[in-house]
Amino acid sequence: MLNKLKNIKARYDELTEFLSLPDAMNDYSKWLEMTKEHAQLEDIVATYLRFEKNAQELADCKELLAEADAQMRELINEELHELEAESEALTEELKILLLPKDPNDDRNVIIEIRAGTGGDEAALFGADLLRMYLRYAERNGFKTEILNDNMTEMGGVKEVSLSLSGKGAYSRMKYESGVHRVQRVPETESQGRIHTSAATVAVMVEADDVEVEINPNDLQIDTYRSGGAGGQHVNKTESAIRITHIPTGLVVQCQDERSQHKNKDKAMRVLKSRLFDLYAREQAEAAAQDRKSMVGSGDRSERIRTYNFPQGRITDHRINMTLYRLDTFLDGDMDEIIDGLILAQRTAQLSGESD
Repeated sequence: MLNKLKNIKARYDELTEFLSLPDAMNDYSKWLEMTKEHAQLEDIVATYLRFEKNAQELADCKELLAEADAQMRELINEELHELEAESEALTEELKILLLPKDPNDDRNVIIEIRAGTGGDEAALFGADLLRMYLRYAERNGFKTEILNDNMTEMGGVKEVSLSLSGKGAYSRMKYESGVHRVQRVPETESQGRIHTSAATVAVMVEADDVEVEINPNDLQIDTYRSGGAGGQHVNKTESAIRITHIPTGLVVQCQDERSQHKNKDKAMRVLKSRLFDLYAREQAEAAAQDRKSMVGSGDRSERIRTYNFPQGRITDHRINMTLYRLDTFLDGDMDEIIDGLILAQRTAQLSGESD
């Protein structure tokens, strides 16, 4: 590990020197690439420098201990224990920082929420999840855009596609894919019985044009009149778009905008991301061994979390974490569980590397 860290430090110094040159930006693409690499190494190098400083302080402390009298030894031993504890913590931190990074972690995402079993109650819960992600994005400075929504008359979500952009968006949101289950008494329930409903969430990397090539001949594009609640343009113009990708059978619809052109652009963004996600999943399944270290399988059919309203409880089933603050969690305060999921995955990765 130490040799690897020394090489990373040498590379970081080399990049620092290059970026400080007056003509560094002459080759802009190279400068951009090196700036990105420099930023990626920054945390590792900073932690390694703290590790080196700690190692030097430990060596100095042990040297003092050998020469100290009985009275001084007690004080030096105290400091020695603190330095050793810090050394262990820094070693673990460096192990985590050296783990292979998910190349998509800093990418933007598209989140799709669909009502599952439970009828109107499932759709209303889907709307709760949409608000939760919008609030989480707001707390973290992520930019959001609704790409398509299909709402019920009661304000529930049949289906919605949400774009979320900002550094680290995928690294935080990728654990949300799966079935979210809700247990609560619906407003329409006169007997006060608790109902169980569900909504499914899919989190996909927002694909760039260069990553997914789509042959126009593979697309069937249909226009139709917008439907749903509200809007003066509803049912008046054929601005809504339905795109079918014939080879895979994927279907994407968009009716949010008055402009057919804008609806088509949004639908294509979603289609590209779905295709990117589909191909990535196929590759991951072909290399099933690499999926051992994942928290959960990422399977859309996997029940990942339960939201229990009567008890004010959220339980994430992948890491067996339960919090009793449902209101704040639904208001976007999700970091405690997301951090727990990240830690669990890193721990599993470390365990996998040591096998």
